[in-house]
Amino acid sequence: MVFKEGTYKGEPPEHFEAPHPAWLEQAVADALSIAGDVDASDVTVTCKGTRIILSGSIGSQQEAERATAIAASVASVDSVDNRLSWL
Repeated sequence: MVFKEGTYKGEPPEHFEAPHPAWLEQAVADALSIAGDVDASDVTVTCKGTRIILSGSIGSQQEAERATAIAASVASVDSVDNRLSWL
């Protein structure tokens, strides 16, 4: 995942709606990577506003539900769209 710094200095512009999608994607990806009960190595995190989309594959339905709960617990996340598949 690529992190790109904001392009403003000082106060955010009036039209800037924090958090920046890259920051939110990174926060969710970090939370998933440190969760001991979820193998998120094949999970892709995408942000649309404050909605997180989880896609890719994961080990089980329980892991998918746990990944959704972890993503939803990150600050500034309003909703999670779980598009994960499992075997």
